[in-house]
Amino acid sequence: MVLLHGFTDTWRSWELVLPELEKHHDVLALTLPGHAGGPPIDGEVSEETFTGAVESAMDEAGFERAHIVGNSFGGYLALHMATLDRAETVVALSPAGGWALDDRSSDQVLDYFITTRELILQAAPHVDAIVASPEGRRRATEFIAENFEHIPPDLISHQIIGAARCESTIPMVEYAREHGWRLDAEKVTCPVRIVWGTEDRLLRYPRTARRFREDWVPNADWIEMPGVGHCPQLDVPAEAAQLILDFTDS
Repeated sequence: MVLLHGFTDTWRSWELVLPELEKHHDVLALTLPGHAGGPPIDGEVSEETFTGAVESAMDEAGFERAHIVGNSFGGYLALHMATLDRAETVVALSPAGGWALDDRSSDQVLDYFITTRELILQAAPHVDAIVASPEGRRRATEFIAENFEHIPPDLISHQIIGAARCESTIPMVEYAREHGWRLDAEKVTCPVRIVWGTEDRLLRYPRTARRFREDWVPNADWIEMPGVGHCPQLDVPAEAAQLILDFTDS
């Protein structure tokens, strides 16, 4: 199994579900290129920058094909890996890229990452103080999880610092603005499950799922999680792990 995190995050996004997933699968949790702790990006940013890195990591691990699970940008990448015939199944948690072609709210999400980057750079030196209080932890997680009390402070701290150190933020936003979101959907032939929290504040459901539902993967298995935010693996880890395992072990 291969786990792909979201934009500006790291492999530790999966930390709360890893113990359960590892009971059933050999798991490779990657940090993507240009993200904190991941390999540097050599050249221009594109989807191929990331799918190539995932393929290389899978080759090195001896995974010809794998169950690929992704969140947000990682969910979008997971579907791209399916087009390369590297996926046994795909489970995409709140995948990015599903806006309708005429929906300009995608620009607002890209703007969010630029604005948030400036705020995170200011916050990073004060991360210990931020995660020391429930109010600080709530503020730090409000766009990724509705339920945050169980998320360890050191994991929240890591995510703040990781986002501050993500070198690919601006290049990826610029690429998305210029090229948009695309998928060779006819090549996605493996089983696909899409999971979306109804309280996702970053990729608001169902608006941001339109192309997935209508054009790209209309026959996917769809799961709606009431009261759950953008990162189910952090928000409700036990339930998220089970939704992944129920699909990949079937």
